[in-house]
Amino acid sequence: MILQSIGFHVLSSSIIESVGHALAMAFAMFWEILWPLILGFTLSGVVQAVVSKGEMSRLLPNDSPRTLTLACGLGAASSSCSYAAAALTRSIFRKGANFTAAMVFELASTNLVVELGIIMIVLLGWQFAAAEFLGAPVMVAILVILFRLFLTPRLVDTAKKQADRGLRGRMEGHAEMDMSVGEGPLLKRIFSAKGFTSISHYFVMDWVSVWQDIAFGLLIAGALAAWVPNSFWQGFFLSSHPGLSRFWGPLVGPIVAIFAFVCSVGNVPLAAVLWNGGISFGGVIAFVFADLIVIPVLDIYRKYYGTRMSVFLLVTFYTAMAGGALVIELLFQILGLIPSARHARIVEASVTWNYTTALNIAFLVVASLLVIRFLKTGGREMLKMMA
Repeated sequence: MILQSIGFHVLSSSIIESVGHALAMAFAMFWEILWPLILGFTLSGVVQAVVSKGEMSRLLPNDSPRTLTLACGLGAASSSCSYAAAALTRSIFRKGANFTAAMVFELASTNLVVELGIIMIVLLGWQFAAAEFLGAPVMVAILVILFRLFLTPRLVDTAKKQADRGLRGRMEGHAEMDMSVGEGPLLKRIFSAKGFTSISHYFVMDWVSVWQDIAFGLLIAGALAAWVPNSFWQGFFLSSHPGLSRFWGPLVGPIVAIFAFVCSVGNVPLAAVLWNGGISFGGVIAFVFADLIVIPVLDIYRKYYGTRMSVFLLVTFYTAMAGGALVIELLFQILGLIPSARHARIVEASVTWNYTTALNIAFLVVASLLVIRFLKTGGREMLKMMA
């Protein structure tokens, strides 16, 4: 009995220590990306405050190159939340936007937003952010080709009928929210009282939209970094076969993302773990691209557009994501821009006085001002209304 008691105590201590290590890693990554998150969501709030959602349907009537370019720009100016992007995409499709243009808008809204680039630079390096922003148009081009080859009017009509049923997904209220300030010069709109209020509301609502994905992503990343040895990832990603892994990474990256359940910017910490573990450069990009085909979002597509269209979107999105990432992998390989070292920032397990801490404190002050403004201008009531 004594030996059993000692063994149980040792096992319990080991489990507690292991869990504590994983949580410490998760918090370390959160501390690293806190100021970029606040900066990114603040800039996103500024952009959304001066870009109206009301004109989107009118501006996306077809799938011409000009319209698709505009769809990318409008997507980059919207919220990075995958669920809000999916809900807004359905909304503009129901109001008359071309289906292809609407899907391009959705891809851009989670792959061309500023907060994603900032966090990728902090955790992974500028090369990954550059690859993300260069790869997104390539992915869009592949998707448009696939749509023109395989998307039938009948399938679009069926999807439209399903969309018009109005079945609810997630973040519907945030997707419909439009507090843009449309009068006067740009800087005057931004720094006006109405502009400050609008920015604060978008800032808080974006946080409400993605905090669960960020927390979930950090916890998964912390657990994998603490518990899974790099040797496992190196074997899974075929790291000992560089030529083969260059093609394997973009193919398997989206599949890992689908079953990781993590959306939006929350998948960047997990991408950092995978990069340190041995996935190829293109595999990281494909993994980050794939936040719009994770299982919860696929279920929303089923509700929004029907089963056949959800399967069509899964196949075409996956092909475009893997293909775009592979093109970027080969391009960056030719240009010599792929980092040779695998040292993504996931290992600092303590808070020290450095530039990260100083920036976090400064941006927490900014966040506090925005939250106070949000609460003083009907923010609580808006949250209740949006459920």
